[in-house]
Amino acid sequence: MGNIVWLASYPKSGNTWLRAFIYNLIEQPARPGRIGILPDYFESESDPRWYLPLTGGRDLADCGGEEVIAMKSEVHRQIALSRPRGSIFTKTHNRFGSFNDLPLHNITVMSGAIYVVRNPLDVVLSTADHFGLSIDETIEFMANEETGTPSNLENVVSFLGSWSSHVGSWIRQVHDQIVVLRYEDMLDRPLKAFGQVAKLIGLGKDKNAIKRAIRYSSFTELKKQESRDGFIERSSNSKSFFRKGRKNQWVKGLSEEQIARMVDQHREQMDRFHYIPPRFR
Repeated sequence: MGNIVWLASYPKSGNTWLRAFIYNLIEQPARPGRIGILPDYFESESDPRWYLPLTGGRDLADCGGEEVIAMKSEVHRQIALSRPRGSIFTKTHNRFGSFNDLPLHNITVMSGAIYVVRNPLDVVLSTADHFGLSIDETIEFMANEETGTPSNLENVVSFLGSWSSHVGSWIRQVHDQIVVLRYEDMLDRPLKAFGQVAKLIGLGKDKNAIKRAIRYSSFTELKKQESRDGFIERSSNSKSFFRKGRKNQWVKGLSEEQIARMVDQHREQMDRFHYIPPRFR
């Protein structure tokens, strides 16, 4: 059994919020933990620094995407070895499984995972803003089984697949240490939702600590910090990383035709998580 706990999600689904909660729960700071700490406190399996020792001295820009994906198993092993004792929480946006028979996650070093799923009707709006795409372009992006994100200075290539296959790949895993959270439950029933996270990491008994961590990682707090200090994970396409943090933004943000397309493309998983609007059932 390994020691990596994957903090997994499709992009723009609440991964940073989850990390902020975990930091505030584990460290129990006297005041809300700074969001600037998060990228260093948690590992990211897409951080180029893990891959550079495996390129034979070449720049990552000179390595093909498949070549980089082939490095992931060794990278994940090195991440696990970097923390010889205790869990190492590691962010990933890769779907679970493989790409051209190359594993996207090294399951031999995995001890568990927390997967956050969010209504794709809201994800499409945040993803469009993050990647600088139109809504229609993002709808196609989220439906494409070959979708990935390219390597850049901050991250190496990731393979997503469609939103539906990404969700399906994680929730079908048979593992007693995988927690699946709905973003909407994190908003509406935070003590229950985040309580599952606390239990998984062995800190589920102190309800006051959980409540404080929820408060310290609230969207209002995170957005306030970004407004004051900035946030390194903000995309150059966006005015801010933390946009609105609400559910059902799609009601005003998407046309009827766009909603219908999303439901048609993702009906099975949307139905599973109760995301289909009544008039489209």
